[in-house]
Amino acid sequence: MEDVLKANLSSLVIELSTIDFLDSSGLGALVQIAKQCNERKRAFLVVGNPRVVQTIKLVRLEEFLHLAPDLETALKKLAA
Repeated sequence: MEDVLKANLSSLVIELSTIDFLDSSGLGALVQIAKQCNERKRAFLVVGNPRVVQTIKLVRLEEFLHLAPDLETALKKLAA
């Protein structure tokens, strides 16, 4: 992800709707990406299915990770 963030200035949406399980390693990686985007003043959103959303909310990261209910909504937020 570091290379992707260095290579362009675009906002970032990570779409996890097909992921069945998100553990602490995955959460840690998302937090690190969010921090890097914040440092570079880029928008960052995460889209997930109900299981992923439940895990993110359980650790109270939904606002920090800018959780969006679906890809369409995430892209609209970026366009606004």
